[in-house]
Amino acid sequence: MAIFYTKNAGETISLAEAYAKTLKPGDIVLLDGDMGAGKTVFAKGVAKGLGIEEEITSPTYAYMNDYDGILYHYDCYRIDGYKAEALGLTDYFYGNGVCLIEWSQNIEELLPSGCKRVVIEKISEEERKITL
Repeated sequence: MAIFYTKNAGETISLAEAYAKTLKPGDIVLLDGDMGAGKTVFAKGVAKGLGIEEEITSPTYAYMNDYDGILYHYDCYRIDGYKAEALGLTDYFYGNGVCLIEWSQNIEELLPSGCKRVVIEKISEEERKITL
C-alpha cells in the first residue's frame, strides 16, 4: 500500500496513468471515494495509461462503459448485485480487459477475490490523497 498526494486533476491523471502500467488484463480495481472525490478523473488517467484515446465519461446511467475490450469502467451507484448480475455485468470480471469499478460496495457480494483497491480522498477542492 502506497499513499500519494496530488495537487490537481492533472497530477491525479498522471498518477493513474503510471498506475495503469502496473495493471494486466483481467485485473479488477475498486475505486473507493465519496461523491466528487475524483474517481472518474482517476479512471481517465488509467485509460490514458492503457493507450485509450477516447473520452472517458462516468457511466452513471449506463452502469458500464466498454472501451474496446481493454477497459471496462463501472459505476455501481444506482445498481445492486442482483441487477448487475441480471444485466451480465459480472461476465466482464473474467475477461481480458481491466475492470475499474466505482461504488463497488453496492455489488460487493459479486466481486471475485483478489481485487485491487484505490482509495481517493478529497483534501481540498483540488488536492487528493490517493492510496494504492
